[in-house]
Amino acid sequence: MINKVHHIAIICSDYEVSKAFYTDVLGLTIIREVYRAERQSYKLDLALNGNYIVELFSFPNPAKRPSRPEAMGLRHLAFEVDDLDLVVSSLNAKGVEAEPIRVDEFTDKRFTFISDPDQLPIEFYEK
Repeated sequence: MINKVHHIAIICSDYEVSKAFYTDVLGLTIIREVYRAERQSYKLDLALNGNYIVELFSFPNPAKRPSRPEAMGLRHLAFEVDDLDLVVSSLNAKGVEAEPIRVDEFTDKRFTFISDPDQLPIEFYEK
């Protein structure tokens, strides 16, 4: 039986840029950072509110993959937030532009999207 989502794994093109984005911009905290010399790869374990949530990987020459929400595969990563306006304002102050805020037609909840450094869509969904 499935209990919960354990983590989300993301392969990035520029490790330092993505590390800064997920820690400095999104505010995830570092649990552990390991360099695996045999794979020429970093593995960065990140937490949200003390819960392990994201593994950020670097690999030499990773293959490109479509990443817009309607491309086949992972559609997007979504974070629940209490105050969407505050989140958007904070992101804008850090140089990250969000799409216009929309309203979910089924739940009447507000949401918006940004992109990470590799154009992975990230959604913020107001509680």
